[in-house]
Amino acid sequence: GVGYFQLFRFATWKDTAIMVLGGLCALIHGAASPLMLLVYGLMTDTFVDYELEVQVLADPNKTCTNNIINWLNGSIFQQADNTTVALNIEAQMTMFAYYYVGIGVGVFILSYFQISLWVLAAARQVQKIRKTYFRKIMRMEIGWFDCTSTGELNTRISDDINKINNAIADQVSIFIERISTFIFGFMVGFIGGWKLTLVVVAVSPLIGLAAGLMAVARLTGRELQAYAKAGAVADEVLSSIRTVAAFGGEAKEAERYDRNLVEAQNWGIKKGTIVGVFQGYLWCIIFLCYALAFWYGSKLVIDTKELSPGSLIQVFFGILMAAMNLGQASPCLEAFASGRAAAKTIFDTIDREPEIDCFSEEGHRLDKVRGDIEFHGVTFHYPSRPEVKILDKLTVHVKYGETTAFVGPSGSGKSTAVQLIQRFYNPGEGMVTLDGHDIRGLNIQWLRSLIGIVEQEPVLFATTIAENIRYGRPGVSMEDIVKAAKEANAYNFIMDLPQKFETLVGEGGGQMSGGQKQRIAIARALVRNPRILLLDMATSALDNESEAVVQEALDKARLGRTTISIAHRLSTIRNADVIIGFEHGRAVERGTHTELLAKMGIYYTLVTLQNQGSDVTSDMVKQSRCIIVYFSYYLLFAESALQDSEELVEAAPVARILKYNRPEWPYMLLGSLGAGVNGSVNPIYAILFSQILGAFSVTDLDQQRSQINGICILFIIVAVTSFFSQFLQGYSFGKSGELLTRRLRRMGFQAMLKQEIGWFDDPRNSPGALTTRLATDASMVQGATGSQIGMIVNSLTSIGASLIIAFYFSWKLSLLVACFLPLIGLSGAFQAKMLTGFANEDKEAMETAGRVSSEALANIRTIAGLAKESMFVDLYERQLEAPYRAAKKKARVYGICFAFAQCVIFMTYAASFRYGGYLVNNEGLHYMLVFRVISAVVISGTALGRASSFTPDYAKAKVAAAQLFKLLDRVPQISQAGGQKWEGFKGEIEFVNCRFTYPSRPDIQVLNGLVVSVKPGQTLAFVGSSGCGKSTSIQLLERFYDPDDGRVLIDGYPTGNISVPFLRSQIGIVSQEPVLFDCSIGENIQYGDNSRTVGMDEVIAAAQKAYLHDFVMSLPDRYETQVGAQGSQLSRGQKQCIAIARAIVRNPKILLLDEATSALDTESEKEVQAALDEARRGRTCMVIAHRLSTIQNADIIAVMSQGVVIEKGTHEELMAKKAAYYKLVTTGAPIS
Repeated sequence: GVGYFQLFRFATWKDTAIMVLGGLCALIHGAASPLMLLVYGLMTDTFVDYELEVQVLADPNKTCTNNIINWLNGSIFQQADNTTVALNIEAQMTMFAYYYVGIGVGVFILSYFQISLWVLAAARQVQKIRKTYFRKIMRMEIGWFDCTSTGELNTRISDDINKINNAIADQVSIFIERISTFIFGFMVGFIGGWKLTLVVVAVSPLIGLAAGLMAVARLTGRELQAYAKAGAVADEVLSSIRTVAAFGGEAKEAERYDRNLVEAQNWGIKKGTIVGVFQGYLWCIIFLCYALAFWYGSKLVIDTKELSPGSLIQVFFGILMAAMNLGQASPCLEAFASGRAAAKTIFDTIDREPEIDCFSEEGHRLDKVRGDIEFHGVTFHYPSRPEVKILDKLTVHVKYGETTAFVGPSGSGKSTAVQLIQRFYNPGEGMVTLDGHDIRGLNIQWLRSLIGIVEQEPVLFATTIAENIRYGRPGVSMEDIVKAAKEANAYNFIMDLPQKFETLVGEGGGQMSGGQKQRIAIARALVRNPRILLLDMATSALDNESEAVVQEALDKARLGRTTISIAHRLSTIRNADVIIGFEHGRAVERGTHTELLAKMGIYYTLVTLQNQGSDVTSDMVKQSRCIIVYFSYYLLFAESALQDSEELVEAAPVARILKYNRPEWPYMLLGSLGAGVNGSVNPIYAILFSQILGAFSVTDLDQQRSQINGICILFIIVAVTSFFSQFLQGYSFGKSGELLTRRLRRMGFQAMLKQEIGWFDDPRNSPGALTTRLATDASMVQGATGSQIGMIVNSLTSIGASLIIAFYFSWKLSLLVACFLPLIGLSGAFQAKMLTGFANEDKEAMETAGRVSSEALANIRTIAGLAKESMFVDLYERQLEAPYRAAKKKARVYGICFAFAQCVIFMTYAASFRYGGYLVNNEGLHYMLVFRVISAVVISGTALGRASSFTPDYAKAKVAAAQLFKLLDRVPQISQAGGQKWEGFKGEIEFVNCRFTYPSRPDIQVLNGLVVSVKPGQTLAFVGSSGCGKSTSIQLLERFYDPDDGRVLIDGYPTGNISVPFLRSQIGIVSQEPVLFDCSIGENIQYGDNSRTVGMDEVIAAAQKAYLHDFVMSLPDRYETQVGAQGSQLSRGQKQCIAIARAIVRNPKILLLDEATSALDTESEKEVQAALDEARRGRTCMVIAHRLSTIQNADIIAVMSQGVVIEKGTHEELMAKKAAYYKLVTTGAPIS
């Protein structure tokens, strides 16, 4: 990792000065508590002397005049040690009170500076790190981004830099302060009395060890690991919820999830036990130390007279304080360690020199550019996949002013060639030249300013249309923008929008349709007035109408520029000047459309294939890619909208949380008992402690010894008791909490599986979000029950017992001290709030900056292509101003809170001891009781603070519980229970006027009055372009959704009234991307029927029907072969066959085939097709297909468009009609 001091490498001399000053303050502040002990010790001595004197004066023969004690007969009384001075206790106490106030004020000032200076310095450095880091990322070459995910970069910018911040801010000063207390505590001890110090030092490592162990025991990482297995199950099930629902596997999955929860539960119980043991050990050791120290100390006071009672106290507490502070300094080390780890990745990036630096000013700028581009033997690998050769000695010449088209199968290096022209990458061998100059010698920003690019999925930024076009060239006027928009055929649709050019396009351009985004992107490319225009499949993602419009715009734009166009649809490139055919990273042929057709090479095959409509798939793939990208933007957009809506959950009532924990009441009772005993330990300590001080003023030595020994034995008893009660509390609550967590997880998971499919479409309920909800919410709820109750019982007994003791012995003094109680409690709460509260405010302040950075990183290629990096860097730096100001303000607020919390206790002591002195003097109160009352109340105060410090957990727990209950209470719109069943299911299907929109996209009408019916045993085939509602009709039949209007009838019964499990048990489905589970092949096939156990012979029979058996027998493990996550160990054809076997095992009356063969190559397709024909026998079947060859033998073919059937009949009938279907078959136009 990074060395600790290297974390400060961005500190200026001013920052260093601030930190040194803050460090000094912390050092001196650390000495305050030991200093207070000196005063405390002196004060104890004063009280003891006074008490002895009172006892002397109790002798009727003595009197006190002028503070000198005389015998009545006039001679001067001499004490055993020859002092003759009597005490004016009030005057003494006033002096001590001033000492205390002085220390208190000093502490206030010191701790304010200590915290605020460090936080300020850290804020300045972190601001600098953020700027440097982001600027450096924006300078990196594209290859670096290929190897680093943007999500990871975003977390680094936020979380990792926050970790560095934690490691160089207030933690440092607190660490310095604690270490300083540790050193000064020992010094006070040694000054007071070295023998006792050495005895206590001998045992203090045990205390330090216990405190250290406590910090370690908090590690929850293992718990999450233990949950990981169950989490993986949940993730797998939720990601493939449609398959689970279709095959009725809900109960089976819930069972499997629950089995995997056992491990997490056991580990949790273990953790509770360990924490209990450690806590018990800690308290036990502390009390045993008390016993030892007081016993040996009293020997030194009474027998050898080496120590005064005051110095005994001073030594003992000095060492105790030192040991505790050393223990508390260890959490700081944790923050330092995680800061160093986080800094490693960040500093590595900052120190990395980009291979292609877009900010550099070097390189030539040519005076005149023609636009001749040439590739000379270029070989290239992507840095992220060095083993795949993309370009292989590519040599191509693109003449200026001509339109050159690159064609070829996917992965043949066309897009890569375009990216090399933009110099996103440097070629491995060979070179790319512009007008004969190697582009590596040209200035990057200037080179990119010559190039306009329109990509397949244009990226727009979340601002207005005009701004988006302006990104093309800095400082363009509105006229230029309008002109570019007109050239791009975008002007008319922009003027139709209500805000015209000021319309916001939404995140990632989400508010615009594909065609509109494409035209805005073209306008953005044209406004640059580029010499070179690169069109990377600029129209492939569009439907035919928009394609024509965009194509026209592109044809306008190409005039007089060097244009390189990549396309899959050959219709778009017939009119190019030169067509270059690519294959395996080489240019294998060039010429015009007619020349190349004559050559019968690659181009010829592509053209003929397309005419048969088999290039559909590659177009399909491109399309689906576009949709996915769009969808992920949609998710991002939804996410940001979500954050607001999530917070509105009302906290759940505690009573309801406890209801779920009812079966564990014996554990809870035991735990509370333990907690009660633990709470009373501190007040008992107050009694014993003051009793010892009292023992020193007993004049008879033997009585004094026996008293002290008795007290030491009591200490030992308390020690042993507290060990057992702490253990009891930890174990009982750990167990009850873990059982609750498991129960809630299981119930939550079952509730999720009960929901209708539409619920999962909501981005809030994506599989990722749901699994995290199961993982974290359930374990957070624990915070509201077990340990929380323990904490509350503990604090309440502690406070109650302390107050009872205090008021019993002296109500006047107790009242005075109680006045300070709220302040002490407040300071405890403050410290808790400081740790939690500021973190959230920081996060909010960083959010806007985070948006800028994530938008920039997600669209880095577009930004690089437009050479707009510096603009985003400036924007980001502007966004950082607000959080920086907030951080500076925080430094001050935080400092004051901290200072207040630190000095309250000193003020309390000052007031109480002064008044205690008054009471001792005027009302004859025994000084022992003064100590007893004060320590009892102060102890209850700290307990109060502790109780309040647990509230953040508690609030979180209630919100988490509310989220879970919302889930448990939600009534699914399509319920699993109830409904009709009947004998003799035939499988007649009828759709009557179905209208439907997806709940997550209510504005898009998918089905628009669908009417179609199938007789039992017939095969119905749906064809039509994508998005016309083919798959939707299948989902309505499975009853994943209900139609908004109209009905789906099965055997004449409306689906709404049929029992869902019954309906689904009659349907088998094979989808385009079959979902397999991470278990063996045999288990995957058995999944077809979850209502019974499927025997192995049935599995084999089904596998034979699906042409799968021979393949399986060739595997070493046969049916026991694991298929891997999502079936990754198998090829697509094999997965498809397993899915078919799974559907056959179900023995359904209705078989649904959703593009079951579209993803396969020709070989596997033949086999799968044969398997499907076998499976269709004697069943009602609905087929959706893109390849027309697969559906020619269907009984009814229905052609769909925009949610209605436009024509239906057999293949022959429809061909005779010469309408839509005929067109599809003959032109081979992609059906999708």
